Amino acid sequence: MIKNTLDQMQVAVGNLTSVYKVGRVLSVSGGTVQVGSVVDSARVGDRAVISYGDRALSGEVVKIDTDCAHLLMEAETDGISVGDPAVFHRPPVFAPDTSWIGRVVDPDGQPIDGKPLLPGITPRRRRAAPPPAHSRRAMGARLETGMAVFNTMLPIVQGQRIGLFAGSGVGKSTLLADLARGVTADVIVIALVGERGRELRHFVEDVLGPEGMARAIVVAATSDQSPQLRRQCAWAATTIAEHFRDQGQQVLLLIDSVTRFCEAHREIAVAGGESANLRGYPASTGPAVAALCERAGPGAAGMGDITAIFSVLVAGSDMDEPVADLLRGVLDGHVVLDRTIAEKGHFPAINVVKSVSRALPAAASAQENTLISQARAHLGCYDRAELMIQSGLYMAGSDTSIDAAIQCVPALQELMTVKDQRGTMAHFAKLRQAMSGTVNRMTSEDVQIQ
Repeated sequence: MIKNTLDQMQVAVGNLTSVYKVGRVLSVSGGTVQVGSVVDSARVGDRAVISYGDRALSGEVVKIDTDCAHLLMEAETDGISVGDPAVFHRPPVFAPDTSWIGRVVDPDGQPIDGKPLLPGITPRRRRAAPPPAHSRRAMGARLETGMAVFNTMLPIVQGQRIGLFAGSGVGKSTLLADLARGVTADVIVIALVGERGRELRHFVEDVLGPEGMARAIVVAATSDQSPQLRRQCAWAATTIAEHFRDQGQQVLLLIDSVTRFCEAHREIAVAGGESANLRGYPASTGPAVAALCERAGPGAAGMGDITAIFSVLVAGSDMDEPVADLLRGVLDGHVVLDRTIAEKGHFPAINVVKSVSRALPAAASAQENTLISQARAHLGCYDRAELMIQSGLYMAGSDTSIDAAIQCVPALQELMTVKDQRGTMAHFAKLRQAMSGTVNRMTSEDVQIQ
């Protein structure tokens, strides 16, 4: 342990430099600043600090012309004038380490929980390529989640990538924390992209809690920070997950949310000269999302897996908005949180009818797949007839499928809220009881509402 710490200190000291390139501000336009005298050495992604008066402001190179470098600044540019010095720095070295478990860091790997933290020994690129497609293994075994809905109707398997689609205030963050505590994994990496500042400590201490943090690393960039850091937050978390995956470990990666990642990407891309013509997003948004998602999933031979859950904020429950549409095309399933279900007090407020796990049918036995198909059919039938049933317009005996759904659905809905550690087999036993009609209501011990 001591030797490893000394090696980490040596790497940290070795990354320090005393020589910096200095340019001068040529012009200021909105949130971007053009700096000259550095085009021979500046690179896209480099950072610079502009000093003016008694203040200093950081920015990142997003575009380079033949005569100047364009910096996207991290805050308002009020007060910057032509001729102000800009000191250029290389991006900080990012080197994850096992000692980061239980810690909260920023996208540069710097601690933000008030305690010191050393980088690891081996630097990694935050925008790395995924493992070669031909060498990746297939998705693995079904994972225990501690939640009946995922253990039965929507199974999650090793290396699967799913999207969690939700509006605001329907229990998305709490569901992510439940998965962080319940899913079987060696390490959990959580990216809070554009999270509200006051929510960070609440999420870490209260929602996630000591149990969740014991095997977790949280990477956070709050909503008031620059788009560069918000976008880099997702990349940094994925890089940390890859670090542990390459050691043969099973990693659970939670990114909340891809929507804010795309919004940050849009700000940077537009500042770099792209036009936002993909329903408000630049054309590079699709490749950026695909590149992020492809880094998760099964590893190559000898590696572990990254099981990833990407949350998406859908305004007005619009599943066809650009980010949601992009995500559905590259993931292995999607889970939809429904405000109507949340308003009934059912949590997690998952609309099973609209949700899909592409791990099926391989993740379940033939008998389990038959049971899941029948349960989905009952839920779908009830969903279509609910207005008629609730308004009293349906007469019993008019439709046998609706009669069967009325008998089973209350127990199914309650089963979908069960959170315990009894495991998949016990949850399937409860599903069989609900489907048989012999149990119309779960007992109070079976249901734990948030």
